[in-house]
Amino acid sequence: MREILIRGAAVVVTMDADRRELAGGDVLIRDGVVAGVGHGLSSSGEVLEAAGCVVTPGFVNTHHHLYQTLTRAVPGGQDALLFGWLKTLYPIWARMGPEEIRVSALVGLAELALTGCSLTSDHLYLFPNGARLDDTIDAAREIGLRFHATRGAMSIGESAGGLPPDSLVEREPAILEDCIRVIDAFHDRGEGAMVRVGVAPCSPFSVSRELMRDAALLARDKGVMLHTHLAENDEDIAYSLSQFGCRPGQYAEDLGWTGDDVWHAHCVKLDGAEIDLFARSRTGVAHCPCSNCRLGSGIAPVRAMRDAGVKVGLGVDGSASNDAGSLVGEARQAMLLQRVANGADAMSAREALEIATLGGARVLGRTDCGSLEPGKRADIAIWDVSGVEAAGAWDPVAALVLCGPARVRDLFVEGRQVVRAGQVATIDLPRVMENQNRLARRLMG
Repeated sequence: MREILIRGAAVVVTMDADRRELAGGDVLIRDGVVAGVGHGLSSSGEVLEAAGCVVTPGFVNTHHHLYQTLTRAVPGGQDALLFGWLKTLYPIWARMGPEEIRVSALVGLAELALTGCSLTSDHLYLFPNGARLDDTIDAAREIGLRFHATRGAMSIGESAGGLPPDSLVEREPAILEDCIRVIDAFHDRGEGAMVRVGVAPCSPFSVSRELMRDAALLARDKGVMLHTHLAENDEDIAYSLSQFGCRPGQYAEDLGWTGDDVWHAHCVKLDGAEIDLFARSRTGVAHCPCSNCRLGSGIAPVRAMRDAGVKVGLGVDGSASNDAGSLVGEARQAMLLQRVANGADAMSAREALEIATLGGARVLGRTDCGSLEPGKRADIAIWDVSGVEAAGAWDPVAALVLCGPARVRDLFVEGRQVVRAGQVATIDLPRVMENQNRLARRLMG
C-alpha cells in the first residue's frame, strides 16, 4: 500500500459539493486514490510539503489535436479564418507519419502536464502514411496522463465537394472497422481508467450524413462517447444551412448526436434554441476560447450555456490554432471573454477553475475525477503561489486565474508524480523536443 501525504497547503481547493477551500489543508493519497482531505492528516509514507501552494484537482482538457504541435505559427495560416487555415495546413499534415504523430503527442502532453492538466482528450482525424490512433495512446502511456483518445475521420475530399484533399480522406467502411479495432484494443470502461476511446468524425463538412449516423450507432453499441466539431464560426453555420437545410443543432439531433454521451467542440454560434436542446439532452461542450480568438470565430455563449445547465469544459484545441496548450491560460481567457461579452461580473475566477476541473470531468463522463474527495482518483495539481507572478495577491485561489503562476510545481495522476519541481518527471523532455524540432524542419522541406 503506497501512501503520499501532501501537507500544509496554503489552500486546498476541493471542488466538492460544498466547494470547500481548506486553508492549511492536507491531502492523503493511497494507491492512486484520494484517501483523505482535511487538517492534521498523517502517513507513514512519503510526505510532500505544500506550504505556500494552492492544491487543486488536476485540470481536464476536453478538446485537442495533439499532432498539431508540429505546425505552430505556420506563416500561411497565421491570419486566416477557419476554412482558409485548414486549406493551408492540410498539405503539410499529409506529409506526416507515425513518428510525427507520436512525438508531437509527447510534446503536447508534456505542455499540458506542466500547466496542471491530468486528463486530456485528443481528436485525431487524419492518419497519413500509416499513422494510427495507437501512436497517441502509446505517447500518453509513456508520459502518464489520463487519456481519452477519439478516433476521428474525414471521408469527403475535394473531388466530392469536401474541404480536405483526397489524400487525407478514408473509405467509410474502413473508418468504422478501425473504430471497432481501437475500441476493442484500448477502451477501459472501469473506474480509474487511464485510457478510454471515443468515436469522432471530424466535422459536418468533412464526412457524410451516413457516416455521422453510423458512427453514433456504433458508439452506442460499444458503449463509448461521441465527439465532433460543431457551430464553430459563421462559415460553419452557412455550410450547414446550404448543405443540410438546417442549423448545426438540428443536424446533430437528427443524426443522434445529442445526449449525455456526446460532447461537441467550440459551439461558438449556438443560438438559444440549440442551447436549450443541449441542456435538455445533457450534451456537453468543449469551450476553446484561445483558438476561437486566434481564428476570429467569436465568443462562445458560455454564460448562457452555464445558466441553462449545459455541461461545459475547457479545451486548448490544436496547437496550430492556439498556438499554445495551457489549460490555466484557457481558464483565464474563458473568464475574460465572458466579461467582455456580458460584464465584469459575468464569470469569477473560481467559476473558471470549476469549468477547468469538475466541468471538464463531467463533459467526459468521468465521475471519478474532477474533485478532491475520498474515493476520487488522485489527480492533483500543486501550484506554488509564492513566486513573482502572484506576489502581492490577497486571494491565492483567484490568483491562479487572475495573475499566475502559469505552471504547476507538482502534478499527480493516479497518484503517480508526472511533474516534479516544475519539470516533467516521466520522459526526457529535452530529447523529445530535439526530435520534435527535427521533424518540424523535415516538414518545412
